[in-house]
Amino acid sequence: MNKRLKAVLRQLALQAFLLAVTAAVLFPILWIFSLALDPRNIDKPLELRLIPPGASFEAFRKILLGPFRLLCKNPTDLSTCMTFARLLKNSLLVALGTSLLAVVLGASAAYAFSRFRFIGRQAGMLMFIVMIMLPSTATLAPLYVLLSQIKIGTDPLRLSLFGLVIAYSSGFLPFAVWNLKGYFDTVPRELEEAALIDGAGIFQTFVRIILPLSVPALAVTVLNSFMAGWTEFVLAWSFLEDPSRFTLAMALRSMQGQFATPWSEFAAMSVLMSIPIVILFFALQRYIVAGLTVGGVKG
Repeated sequence: MNKRLKAVLRQLALQAFLLAVTAAVLFPILWIFSLALDPRNIDKPLELRLIPPGASFEAFRKILLGPFRLLCKNPTDLSTCMTFARLLKNSLLVALGTSLLAVVLGASAAYAFSRFRFIGRQAGMLMFIVMIMLPSTATLAPLYVLLSQIKIGTDPLRLSLFGLVIAYSSGFLPFAVWNLKGYFDTVPRELEEAALIDGAGIFQTFVRIILPLSVPALAVTVLNSFMAGWTEFVLAWSFLEDPSRFTLAMALRSMQGQFATPWSEFAAMSVLMSIPIVILFFALQRYIVAGLTVGGVKG
């Protein structure tokens, strides 16, 4: 067997392996979409079909246009029930607020840890690692107490979407600081020194030199913080009480019943919830690979 034939067979084997991996990754997505098109609401896996009989978009219509009967201020009045549009608005406010707060606070703190030397610097970075390892539920009790003590008018901050943003940001902030600090370490200090010689201040150097060069790391931080605020529901269930402030993740969780679950609508809701994250991922795609490979290299 000559070398050229061996190279061709090697490429064919590699392509077959990549196709198998792609199929394994895409199959669960196709299965969820198939379940969303199945009007039978089957909960038995052996009865599911990749191409369901009588496939329709009825489940998507119910989710997009119908009220969520389990999320109503007054169960007897459907006009008080939450709709997909209102849930989407709340989720966007929480996710975008979490991203903004995590990036602003994380970038400023990461720059301080990267460029300045102060007492407790190494201990602080070590604490960030420990906090990254903790699950979000580990901080549920202290966050509940702290946000209940702060008032907005007569209501505790815990009951508002802004309180939820603070809770999510506090949990994601250690990762943001660690990731951005690692990327800032790769930016040459000579650029900042040249800017300082030209008369720029530290804040101007940070905004005009460091941040534009750190777009890949910022993109990774934005994507991950957006996903954290978009998909989390445990803290939201513990903090929020007014259905008008519920999010899409909470609505999805409420669809899971004790004895029965509308699986077609559940799958349709899952598909719709994934669309904003997919859009954001493709919008930031060219920055994400560089941010993941370079950020966090230095501790």
